[in-house]
Amino acid sequence: MNPLPIPQAMLRETASQTAGPYVHIGLAPQQAGFDVFQSCLGSSLLADGLGYQPIVLHGQVRDGAGAPVRDALLEIWQADAHGRYAGADAGGFRGWARACTDFDSGRYRFDTIKPGRVPGRDGHWMAPHINVWLVARGINLGLHTRIYFADEAEANAADPVLNLIEWDARRQTLLARPDTIGDGLSYRFDIHLQGERETVFFEY
Repeated sequence: MNPLPIPQAMLRETASQTAGPYVHIGLAPQQAGFDVFQSCLGSSLLADGLGYQPIVLHGQVRDGAGAPVRDALLEIWQADAHGRYAGADAGGFRGWARACTDFDSGRYRFDTIKPGRVPGRDGHWMAPHINVWLVARGINLGLHTRIYFADEAEANAADPVLNLIEWDARRQTLLARPDTIGDGLSYRFDIHLQGERETVFFEY
């Protein structure tokens, strides 16, 4: 005998679950002090033989009050210097990496390369950019944004996504700026989750 269906009015919403403190154990265990995988996908996209100029992409994640977010996890994916995403044509470039913010400072770092321009919809070229997904305690759904480069002014001016953002001050929140860290080329990109300097986030 089949049970009677439960009336819709009696069904309750399932409790939401944020990333919680265990996201690092599952996705970046080495930072949490656990050596559980033979090979961990880390924060470097560099590999021998690629021949691209390396850059350091670094910054800090901050909440609406300006305090550092010490438990955020960031994933990036990008094209190579010729505008090709990972695959048979990218010559071994992985194009994806994962990093966590430092538990003390809220800072993150990726060792990667500067991407090239990529074709977008309707034949319009997009400026060099890096796609970002971010999750942290208190965030139910991951946040998506993009990192563009402040020294690519001509390409940025023609980018169809940047041109969707009406206010210049808001577009500025998506620009990584040349910085000095070590001896190589580096860019700083801070992410503000809320507040007056809130980074532009996108719906995917």
